[in-house]
Amino acid sequence: MIVHANDGISTAGVEKLEAHGHTVITTKVAQEQLISFLQEQKVDALIVRSATQVRKELIDACPGLLLVGRGGVGMDNIDVEYAQSKGITVVNTPAASSQSVAELVFAHLFSLVRSLQEANRNMPLDGDTKFNELKKAYGSGIELRGKTMGIVGFGRIGRAVANMAFGLGMKVVAHDPFITDGTVLFTLADGQTLRCQANMVSLEDVLHTSDFITLHVGGANTLLGAKELAFMKPGSFLINAARGGVVDETALLHALDHGPLAGAGLDVFVGEPHPAVQVLMHPAISLTPHIGAATGEAQDRIGEELADHVISFAAKK
Repeated sequence: MIVHANDGISTAGVEKLEAHGHTVITTKVAQEQLISFLQEQKVDALIVRSATQVRKELIDACPGLLLVGRGGVGMDNIDVEYAQSKGITVVNTPAASSQSVAELVFAHLFSLVRSLQEANRNMPLDGDTKFNELKKAYGSGIELRGKTMGIVGFGRIGRAVANMAFGLGMKVVAHDPFITDGTVLFTLADGQTLRCQANMVSLEDVLHTSDFITLHVGGANTLLGAKELAFMKPGSFLINAARGGVVDETALLHALDHGPLAGAGLDVFVGEPHPAVQVLMHPAISLTPHIGAATGEAQDRIGEELADHVISFAAKK
């Protein structure tokens, strides 16, 4: 098969595909030129991340396309049902990036509770002249141990977050309309496994009782608007590494300025790749540019899992 990875694929993925006799193209092609490129190269399998759009127009124009693979969890950039109706197999890699996203959640949390996002902005500017003032300003940190972590969306990533929270000595409450079992297997470095239990509660209970809330839900619908944010615990923190649209950013800024929120961590934004300047400039927000799955380990896992999908698909043909 001819495989085109328009948004890239790890070396491990390329090597596995080539070892099974497949041709891999990794040239980045602009969206407006992609259809003609796929036609000219007679591509059988298209692999994308979040940047490339696989919509009805492309699907109709490329009848030779047999498989579309999405590196990552969400498939908002692919017309999945329409592709499947045209006989195209659509796959993703839901488990490959869980650890990386969960670790980024805690990177934001640690940054927020110790004011690292503010300190790293102001130390280069005023550290040499206002050291003692900055020390006082950032000298009232918060420990995570003993606090309550609220997880909205208890799939693979949500459970990876819970795993880390238990390791830090946190209490865990979670909400997921499709999951009632809060069991989490906590694995130690020496291979020992401990069975931990998250308390599965309503969304309202998560919002009202959690010191920290992290979102791991799909879709583009707004989950937390002004009403929901107002219901959160005073002094709490919110992390969104899921989808930009699940949080009303205007309401988020209001909740940061007027309460109840003390801080927020955002890896995803409304209007990507052009986030609102008001969000980017807010001192109580820890910011990353949609890098939840951007670790070498995750990229290797994603590439190899996509390669496995292609190899398995080809073997059945």
